[in-house]
Amino acid sequence: MAQDYYSLLGVERSADGAAIKSAFRKQAMKYHPDRNPGDAAAEAKFKEMNEAYEVLSDEQKRAAYDRFGHAAFEQGGMNGAGRGGPGGFSSGAFSDVFEDIFGEFMGGGRGRARQQSGRGADLKYEMEISLRDAFDGVKQDITVPSSEACETCVGSGAKPGTKPSTCSTCGGAGRVRMQQGFFTVERVCPACQGNGEVITEPCDDCGGQGRIRTDRTLQVEIPGGVEDGTRIRLTGQGEAGVRGAPFGDLYLFVRVADHELFERDGPDLYCDVHVPMATAALGGEVEAPTIDGGRVKIKVPEGAQTGRKFRLRGQGMSQLRRKTRGDMFVDLKVETPTNLTPRQKELLKEFCAEGAGNDCPQSNNFFHKAKDFWDNIRDAGANN
Repeated sequence: MAQDYYSLLGVERSADGAAIKSAFRKQAMKYHPDRNPGDAAAEAKFKEMNEAYEVLSDEQKRAAYDRFGHAAFEQGGMNGAGRGGPGGFSSGAFSDVFEDIFGEFMGGGRGRARQQSGRGADLKYEMEISLRDAFDGVKQDITVPSSEACETCVGSGAKPGTKPSTCSTCGGAGRVRMQQGFFTVERVCPACQGNGEVITEPCDDCGGQGRIRTDRTLQVEIPGGVEDGTRIRLTGQGEAGVRGAPFGDLYLFVRVADHELFERDGPDLYCDVHVPMATAALGGEVEAPTIDGGRVKIKVPEGAQTGRKFRLRGQGMSQLRRKTRGDMFVDLKVETPTNLTPRQKELLKEFCAEGAGNDCPQSNNFFHKAKDFWDNIRDAGANN
């Protein structure tokens, strides 16, 4: 028993024309023989989809089908083949769907010019630069293994003094028609790979490819403000295409090396500045480096502690397509002196004897918390 046309397409009986067309597109793309080579079941399913859509996309046929079912088209019903009924082929409403769905198999539809095949491959190049180069921007020569147009045949692939001949398989169209079930489908010509021409006497240097392998050196410009992982596309700087086809593209992947002084977070920089204990206690000034090679003075307040942060606006990284810079954040690290002389040790002991420990708020706070911690443990043990 023939399957219900609505069920075949997966739509309700109340579906409008647009819904039916959309459902057919999805099913046809799934079961098309060109996507399922050698699959007889898929080809049979594709034929059923065609039959269902041909009926449901025609108002008269759909009305007859809704009233009489498949019997409407048996024994010459609806004038059989003369109307393009099931088993026939209708060039009406079905043709526009065919163009929409199978344009990719037919080179993009009627009247569309044949696109040149053989485009060169895209290339990838990983490039490492310093943080300072990322700040300033840099021009740099790179060498890329690639291919170039053959100078002997000027990229044609044909031996000098000869010319490519028109492909006898496709007649120069670059595409051939093949029968797939009910339909004639266009494909790229296998004889000329879509070029429309064949090389009868290939160039001795490139073997008819029109290109040769080589290492190509080019200068690239990296703009200031690039970040680690930035991808830059250089159009037409990839491999040469086959026999004069367009070049591919070159993609630069930029890696920014770590810096010994600065850490980067987007447009901002972070820098640790070490301060002698005496300077932190008494106050004073320290110098911090900036990414542009300059120096900036930082005023250290009396009693500064490790972790004290300073924000220096506009001293960070340059930014792509912007005139402003990020900020730099300085993190103080108070350093305890080592290798003290006897006199220095004596002075420190006198310093402690004067009750200096009473003026260390962070230390006092820590030991206060530790005392509470031990007291809680002792009380819990006593209660048990």
